[in-house]
Amino acid sequence: MIILKAENISKQYRLGLVGTGTLSDDLKRWWYRVRGKEDPFLKIGDTNDRSTKGDSDYVWALQDINFEVQQGEVLGIIGKNGAGKSTLLKILSRVTAPTTGEIKTRGRIASLLEVGTGFHPELTGRENIYLNGAILGMTKAEIKEKEDEIIAFSGCERYVDTPVKRYSSGMRVRLAFAVAAFLEPDILVIDEVLAVGDAEFQKKAIGKMQDISQGEGRTVLFVSHNMESIQQLCTRAIVLKNGFITFDGEVNQAIHTYLDNDQNEKNIKGFPLILKDIKIKSFEIQNSNGDNVSSFILGMPYRFTLNLINGQTSKIINIRLQFFDTKENLITTFNTFFTNNQQLINPQEEVIATCSINKFSLGPGDYKIGIQIIDLKLMTTLFDEENFELVSVVNGDFYNSGKIPVKKNLGKVFIDTSWDFKKMESDKII
Repeated sequence: MIILKAENISKQYRLGLVGTGTLSDDLKRWWYRVRGKEDPFLKIGDTNDRSTKGDSDYVWALQDINFEVQQGEVLGIIGKNGAGKSTLLKILSRVTAPTTGEIKTRGRIASLLEVGTGFHPELTGRENIYLNGAILGMTKAEIKEKEDEIIAFSGCERYVDTPVKRYSSGMRVRLAFAVAAFLEPDILVIDEVLAVGDAEFQKKAIGKMQDISQGEGRTVLFVSHNMESIQQLCTRAIVLKNGFITFDGEVNQAIHTYLDNDQNEKNIKGFPLILKDIKIKSFEIQNSNGDNVSSFILGMPYRFTLNLINGQTSKIINIRLQFFDTKENLITTFNTFFTNNQQLINPQEEVIATCSINKFSLGPGDYKIGIQIIDLKLMTTLFDEENFELVSVVNGDFYNSGKIPVKKNLGKVFIDTSWDFKKMESDKII
């Protein structure tokens, strides 16, 4: 069943001013509205790109947003800062109205958009539970029934009768999340606030959101820059860029789209590259779907393809793909020499060299790919570039166990292993 539907949602803001800025323009807008005509100022405005200077005082924070959410679905919304994520959640939560379009929902929505949203600083934590619950549409009896569970989950038992103004930001978000989660909304909307909490609370919160969606069949909309949380929690994801939806679908593919949008801006390299008696026509990294990517998910399969055109002399080439960390340390090398794959290529011959990895094993972080091409026939280096391409790796289910390793326990490289336990009879201990 569809529980939420966004139809042609757009949101326009005027930079620096409320209204149009002049009385005549405000009257013009009013005159168009009373005659049932489209606002004339909706026909102007720049795209929501914070990195460029626009020509208009009007900017479209969102444009033509369309999607549906099924009951029990956990929808992740990801994108760079300024992409329109928080604006979209505010519209979905009815904090602000869309300029054009319509939101259709079934049931009650609870929103957690900022730390302490809806909390009164002079009231105690307990009083704010009742205040926040009332804002969410709960009766006093319903709130009282859940009060003990909310306080226990928040971990703020000792301070629950202390004014909220004395809480840390972490304590406020603990209590705010507990209220929103336990008062059983049909749709729970969360915007990155879990980043304020500590690791233990984040783990509890993600577990609770999984219970809400899987066990109780309620819907969660979740904005985060933490790709591990998106992987663990979400069943589907939307990628926003400059106010537009650029992808809507499977979570891992959405993460690739989000990361590649950023990495491709940094990896602007013109092909072909003319080298010493050889030419690199192209270099591509592809996932299992055959899509070009410039980021990796731990444990997923990838292949690297290098397209070469030989020059005037025959060569026996050895190719090295090298991974360096951000401190220039060499982490690992994929080398044709050690796998007996060095290749004889004749003059003017074109070769496509493909290196396949079944499970990508480098830990999360940023890396630089270096490429070396060596002519083993003459023992000369044809190409050597340690900073050929910048890539990133995000955490993933490397062991196919359904568990993503805790970040603080990660190393640089993972090894696929298996364990076996055998029970033996032994002498009794007296």
